[in-house]
Amino acid sequence: MMTPSPPPAARRRADELRRLIEHHNHRYYVLDDPEISDAEYDALLRELTALEEKHPELATPDSPTRRVGAAPLEKFIPFRHSRQMLSLQNAAGSEEMKEWWERIAPAGDEPPPAVWCEPKVDGAAVELVYAGGSFRAGATRGDGWVGEDVSANLRTIRGLPLSLRPRKGVPVAPLLEVRAEVYMNKTDFAGLNRQAEERGGKIFANPRNAAAGSLRQLDPRLTAERPLRILCHGLGTVEGPSPATQREAIAWLDALGLPTALRRGRLCAGLEQVELFYAELESARESLPFEIDGVVVKVDDIALQERLGERSRSPRWAVAYKFPPREARTRVLDITVTVGRTGALTPLAILEPVWVGGVQVSNATLHNIEMVREKDVRIGDMVVVTRAGDVIPFIIGPVKEARTGEEREYHLPRHCPACGAEVLLPEAEVIARCPNIACPAQVKGHILHFASRGGMDIDHLGERLVDQLVDKGMVRDPADLYGLRHEEVAALDRMGDKSAANLIASIDRSRRTTLPKLLYALGIRHVGEASAAALARHFGSLEAVMDAAGEDLVEVQDIGPAVAESIRAFFKGKANRQAVEKLLRAGVTYPPPAAPAAGPLSGMVMVFTGELEAMTRPQARSLAESLGATVDPSVTRRTTHVVAGPGAGSKLAKARKLGAAILDEAAFLEMTRR
Repeated sequence: MMTPSPPPAARRRADELRRLIEHHNHRYYVLDDPEISDAEYDALLRELTALEEKHPELATPDSPTRRVGAAPLEKFIPFRHSRQMLSLQNAAGSEEMKEWWERIAPAGDEPPPAVWCEPKVDGAAVELVYAGGSFRAGATRGDGWVGEDVSANLRTIRGLPLSLRPRKGVPVAPLLEVRAEVYMNKTDFAGLNRQAEERGGKIFANPRNAAAGSLRQLDPRLTAERPLRILCHGLGTVEGPSPATQREAIAWLDALGLPTALRRGRLCAGLEQVELFYAELESARESLPFEIDGVVVKVDDIALQERLGERSRSPRWAVAYKFPPREARTRVLDITVTVGRTGALTPLAILEPVWVGGVQVSNATLHNIEMVREKDVRIGDMVVVTRAGDVIPFIIGPVKEARTGEEREYHLPRHCPACGAEVLLPEAEVIARCPNIACPAQVKGHILHFASRGGMDIDHLGERLVDQLVDKGMVRDPADLYGLRHEEVAALDRMGDKSAANLIASIDRSRRTTLPKLLYALGIRHVGEASAAALARHFGSLEAVMDAAGEDLVEVQDIGPAVAESIRAFFKGKANRQAVEKLLRAGVTYPPPAAPAAGPLSGMVMVFTGELEAMTRPQARSLAESLGATVDPSVTRRTTHVVAGPGAGSKLAKARKLGAAILDEAAFLEMTRR
């Protein structure tokens, strides 16, 4: 039977959506001038995704929906460049720049050649290959001749067009190789590190390392989660007519829809103009959205580039005029700790104030206790501080030869400095945390998580409003939301009667929730929406989850030892239990689990322990419940039967003590056949 073709209207809409999404990608990632909000963009992408799922034949290889990442690779395939990808010679300072200029400028009265100057973005070098205007492949530089094929990862970069835009008077070459730099914006990089810090993951030293590492992920889906951007700055092999100058080449790539530095570059007629551009760019360095470490200067005339030729690894016709390094030495006066919105404790070095890159620095994050140990930073140390790659100061390391012996090692506090709760540092992790959900330092984050869509689903409660509620002392924990009064909310900034009424109504509706949503809303570390649903199915009540032992928790599907320990630690905290009780007193309720089905095992309360042979324990649980039994995770006084297989431990001993009937697997199966 033939699959019916999609309606013409659906095909037209899919084409229109692809065009609109790529247009807005270009506006946002290339021009930095978005025309629509993130929510409007997401709506367009969702509509296209739904259309392509309903009519798979509408999906095209260059669809924006294909940017989410392909299946993981076992390894990268070598990629041979048709022309060698060269690196640039550096000029550190005006004297070295003058020496380079004298080598490319003719002697005598002949005017010097024009040069194209543009910011030197600090990223990872790649080559892009377009055939017939469509993106076909991309690779890292490697040794210049052979790199690694990272095509799948490059496809995830939203600013990279998968199809070049043909325009009047702008030819699309049959084959076009483009040299480019993959990078991250400063704010995106800072956000990536914040997320990694909260998860206890790897902290990147600078955007270049982050971009290079993201580009070389074997799983393109991980690359798709990273905020990568790309900037095109040169040509490789081109079939057909090609530009005569460097500036024309950049303008051509820009006209085809590729992101370039056309609007940030300048054509200079002499060394004096180059120095002026260099000074202007260095002074504007802090205001740029991305990290730069100098100016790239290229002879503009491509024919002259060919005549000047190349060294073994760098062209004679181009140079990287580097900025001075942004580093300074200063002393660590103290090391303290800050508590983040999710309870993460971050060591912070208090520094003797020092100027770094035009900014006075008086403290620098040390990220986590493992980094403090690895770098061996001590109180009293002379350290090297940099701002390279981030607006946030970063300690490169101590100057060990300057030590006097009076320096002191740093140790994490045993109790949270904000609330006094005992600090937790799981054995396999590097991030210490305060587990108290009522901790003043993290209450705003907890409230926002509590109200999120996956949690209690409270509309109209945004970050600004939460800031006001907490700062004015109206809300100290999530349960306080249920005591808010209309008149006090209406009196807040940018609120009013209607907004207050909407918020209060949404809060009131959220009292009637479900157990999975309530468990997720509590913000237990490692417990996401799927884990919360699994806990609710397995235990059936909040009280049962709160009282569950570690061995009971690991029996839940997808709950491993680390997650089980996190749940136990959360409910072990007195403040957390009090917060949960306060929520229940505020009227938060959820429907009880469905009554067991009627059947031959009705009235029985069963517990499974040890290994089963004929089926898995989840299968045995499902079978027992389908026949009317209630299945509990642990043995209690209400337990009537325990099904014990090989390896049964403490549950079996407890069952004997309480007098529950003990069955083997065969006896259980016999009961189910009656």
